[in-house]
Amino acid sequence: MKKIFPFLFTIFLFSCTSTPVDKALEEKKINVALDTWNQDAAKANYTRYFNFLTDDAVFIGTDANENWVKKDFMVWAKPYFDKGKAWNFTALQRHIFFNESGTLAWFDELLNTQMKICRGSGVLVKIGPDWKLKQYVLSMTVPNDSMAGAIRIKSPVEDPLILHLQKAK
Repeated sequence: MKKIFPFLFTIFLFSCTSTPVDKALEEKKINVALDTWNQDAAKANYTRYFNFLTDDAVFIGTDANENWVKKDFMVWAKPYFDKGKAWNFTALQRHIFFNESGTLAWFDELLNTQMKICRGSGVLVKIGPDWKLKQYVLSMTVPNDSMAGAIRIKSPVEDPLILHLQKAK
């Protein structure tokens, strides 16, 4: 028993420590995955685009009414992909952050789009060796000096929606 105790203690000690996460490597993987996801939309690769999303993923678009669960987003997006080109976004800048265990990441990015600069942000989970997108939020940026004009444009559409949502509370 005296000879086996140090051996068992060593096994126990090493089984309790986790392998440190190489965050630089994981950041590279996420950058490649997000860039590929954007390319899949530009090339209308419907299957690969949606396989990057978890089954319970949520996509929140630029319109206040766009809060899609994956299944509904797939239905909405299918006609765009069927035309051979959905949308073409390329990252201009991206920041990625991790939880301590390296199994959850969140990011924000500035994108070059047909709507000019947009901001994307999201949450990714690591499933096995792969990263999957759990939530994505796309929003248009509005320069502060142009805010009054943007509000004038949005008001006729969004004022009734605000009233509806306030009543629904």
